[in-house]
Amino acid sequence: MANEQPAETYTVEELVAVNPYNPDILNDLEVFVNDQVSSKTYNLDANLSLLRLYQFEPERLSVQIVARILIKALMAMPAPDFSLCLFLIPEHVQMEEQFKTLIVLSHYLETGRFRQFWDEASKSRNILDVVPGFEQAIQSYAIHVLSLTYQKVPRPVLAEAINIEGLALDKFMEYHAANSGWVIEKGSRSQLIVLPRNEFNHPELKKNTADTVPFEHVTRIFPILS
Repeated sequence: MANEQPAETYTVEELVAVNPYNPDILNDLEVFVNDQVSSKTYNLDANLSLLRLYQFEPERLSVQIVARILIKALMAMPAPDFSLCLFLIPEHVQMEEQFKTLIVLSHYLETGRFRQFWDEASKSRNILDVVPGFEQAIQSYAIHVLSLTYQKVPRPVLAEAINIEGLALDKFMEYHAANSGWVIEKGSRSQLIVLPRNEFNHPELKKNTADTVPFEHVTRIFPILS
């Protein structure tokens, strides 16, 4: 009797790449969402594929899985992942209380209303705490937003944006001073955090395209000799 060949195994990413609309991979994609949560990883393409499959088979939709996908998408801001995912979720599902809460949280983040965000998030721990690393991801996003706006951030503004105060904030600032290029200054009323220079908080660093000559124009003037 001939030896049977072992069945080929594929990763979830490979399954999605081969046929993202195959309903047979739906269970694998759900397991993969939970794997992303536990391992603190993220795969938008796989999650979008699962949401599309739910559209074709709405009776198999898992509210718990969809909520986890949306929370992971919030953690990916400033990428527009939350909106991409929400577009694929039926309106009647979006009207459930936990999804209405996530939509409100998304709006607060998009508009930089961090105090309102943290206030609302504190009331929704039962939804958010199932995904490890949520607070840290939002704090990173808040710092990103501040870095686009401020050259020097007053300590109270930073505290409100990342929802940290007191000694914990001192340690947070010390860490970023050592690892992220922050400089701590003493202001007249409170400490100031000097953020690394970028083309948004220092517009003079922005490359002036009017002062540069496109490469194709140069080659017209000085043909490349072979």
